Amino acid sequence: MQQDGLRAEIEALFYDYAEAIDQDRLEEWPEFFVEDGVYKIVSRENFDRGLPLATMLCESKAMMKDRVNAIRNLSMFAPRYLRHLITNVRVKTQGVDEIAVRSNYAVLQTLLGGETSVFNAGRYVDQIVRDGDFLKFKSRLCIYDTTVIPNSLIYPL
Repeated sequence: MQQDGLRAEIEALFYDYAEAIDQDRLEEWPEFFVEDGVYKIVSRENFDRGLPLATMLCESKAMMKDRVNAIRNLSMFAPRYLRHLITNVRVKTQGVDEIAVRSNYAVLQTLLGGETSVFNAGRYVDQIVRDGDFLKFKSRLCIYDTTVIPNSLIYPL
């Protein structure tokens, strides 16, 4: 596939992913990953130091489905709207089986009746694979820049 076509396909994956979360279609979120896909949210400080502590870690699609179930049925939090902004999408390496991609993100949050604020910002470090006709995440690492995160980090970034 030509580089322009691959880039468009990667961007479609990213934008479909963000739209599913922003439109509160969380049940779709695990479907963007392969069965043994890894999703991890980690601070920039821990990432830069090579420390393993993560704010959120799912090591399989099943764990992601459990996360969605917990959000839907167990968590209590104020209603909110999220909006993902994804920029600077870069294909870093393209192998036979995997594509390494880097990009930046900002997630805006609007509490019902409140103002919009920057909820989280950072970068994605992704390993993407082809699964049939579709690209899926083998791993998505969300490295956030802020040193203080709200205790309302319940949704995937």
